[in-house]
Amino acid sequence: MTRRARTKAPPKTGADFKFRLYVAGDAQNSAQAIANLTALCKAYLENRHSIEVVNVFREPKRALADGVLMTPTLVKLAPLPAPRRIVGTLSQVRPVLLALGLEIAAV
Repeated sequence: MTRRARTKAPPKTGADFKFRLYVAGDAQNSAQAIANLTALCKAYLENRHSIEVVNVFREPKRALADGVLMTPTLVKLAPLPAPRRIVGTLSQVRPVLLALGLEIAAV
């Protein structure tokens, strides 16, 4: 079972960003990654993103099929070029934004 978090209907001001975050249940690192991604999206992608959270304990075959061997793992699905992957708690904002291809000057 996956848990999906979707912001309000986005005004069409740019490309929609789609993320899939693989987590290991309620582990502290997983909770931190969810909180950090949510905060990052609220600050830099408000109304232009969707986040799908996949618990690898509930869907281990899906994680393996998607090549996820460590958690937390964030996969950027859209916009192109995609996908991009980041492993970790996403606590360092600037490197995460750069890895996702988001060129934000004031970070």
